[in-house]
Order: sequence, then C-alpha cells, then structure tokens
Amino acid sequence: MIIVAGMNIEIPPFQLSSKQAEIFHFLKNSSEVHRYVHSRELLFELILRENMINSAIEMNESEVEFSIFHTSKFNSMYWLKTSRGYILKPNVLPSDAIKDIFHNGKEYGFECTTAIVVIFYYAVLQSIEERAFNRLFNHLLVWDWSYDEDLGIITRVGSDFIPGDVMYFYNPDYDNPVWIGENVVFLGEGKYFGHGIGIGTAEETIKALNTLRKEGATRSAHLIHQHSRLNYKYLSQFSTQI
Repeated sequence: MIIVAGMNIEIPPFQLSSKQAEIFHFLKNSSEVHRYVHSRELLFELILRENMINSAIEMNESEVEFSIFHTSKFNSMYWLKTSRGYILKPNVLPSDAIKDIFHNGKEYGFECTTAIVVIFYYAVLQSIEERAFNRLFNHLLVWDWSYDEDLGIITRVGSDFIPGDVMYFYNPDYDNPVWIGENVVFLGEGKYFGHGIGIGTAEETIKALNTLRKEGATRSAHLIHQHSRLNYKYLSQFSTQI
C-alpha cells in the first residue's frame, strides 16, 4: 500500500518509465504500508530503485572480476588498499572513484558483498546532486559491508520484496567459504543479479550455488526472508531531479 500525505494512492500521480511503473505496482500491492510526506519522496524512491537495477545490470556488463580480498584489486589511481578494505586516495572525488569502477572495470576485482555496496553508491550518485554525493561520502572505505552511515542501508526480516531490493541466497553446504551465499539485486520480472553468478531467475541462482557445494551435500541453497534497502526519505533531500 502507498500512502502519500495521508491518502491511499492507487494511480501514479506522475509519468513513469516502464520499470518505475513496475516498482510502483510492487509498492502498491505490498503488504507493508509505504508512507510518504509528499509525492516527491515517492518519485525519488522510484528513481533510485530504477537506478539500483540499472547499476546492477551495468555491473554485470562490466569487466569487474570476482575475487576474494587476498587477490582483490582496485584502480590505484583512486584507491589505496588497507587491512580493512580500499580507501579513497587524498584529493580524489568520491564520485570519480565510484564511476571508475563501472567505466574501467578491468582494473577491479572483488566479491559479491562489495559489489552490492558499490552498486548502492553508484545508484545514489545517479540520483542526487554530485556535490552532495561528494560531501556525504568524502571518506569512502569499501570492502564487504563497510559503508558510510549516510548511505543508510536498512536490513529487515521479511519476504515482501520490491525491485531494487538487495536479497540473499544462502548456501549452507558450501565448499569454499566465499560461496556461503550470494547477495543479489532484485531486478524485477523474476530476475536477480549476483556478482560472480550473473543475471538469472531464483531457480538459476540456486542451481549455480548448488554446483559450489561440498561433496555429499544434501541441503540446497535457498533465498532467505530478508531484504536490504536504502533510506530513501533521507536521501531524497539531496535530489535535483524532483
């Protein structure tokens, strides 16, 4: 259900792209109540969710490799490797460093959780004013679930998934610990993107993870009931698109 300024919204109050319309449909039919002070907040969430989906597709089409931390790599023009992850070099704009991951993918290698955080940043960068992005995220540290508090990732239990959400396929009988599971972006239309596996349905993602189980494994990989989302209402104040 969508509530804007106390009123139930059944029809979008603005023109939407086909993907935004799909997201609106999911929000409208959700068992959760999605509340907005103004329709601009709703539009911003639709824009940012669409940018999440497009960023995941762009990551899939990039030349970024799948890699554990020991063999990982980031472009040394922008990033410095530390024991905790990769930090921005002095005098580097966060926007330039995040863009480079997608534009110069062959210089990068990381695992699926880092890919998700990078996708979050890239989607936000495309959704808010660039100066605001550089002000909010001027001390970037990237690896695993390390992220700036202004990104506002919220993880909750539940199975009411909306396109643009991040979800998790758990692989209990993994062989290599790197394949204990796969963080994915829900793209809508029954498709998911996971770095190292690619784009596919839930069944295809589970099938891929099941090939990475230990010998004699009896438990299948499966989707768990949780989702991660950005703090859309907080980030909407920095948008210049609405």
